[in-house]
Amino acid sequence: MKASKFSDAQKAFILKQGAEGIPVAEICRRAGISQATYFNWKKKYDGCCRPR
Repeated sequence: MKASKFSDAQKAFILKQGAEGIPVAEICRRAGISQATYFNWKKKYDGCCRPR
């Protein structure tokens, strides 16, 4: 499997922009990723390790 060209910190920054209300299409255009990639990252990383 090919390694990601984005570090975990970069992925977190991209997902944080979505949480701040920036449209997903704009985030993806700036980062150079597809919307499918954004939503896969969101499913995998966003909210997985938050303290309760």
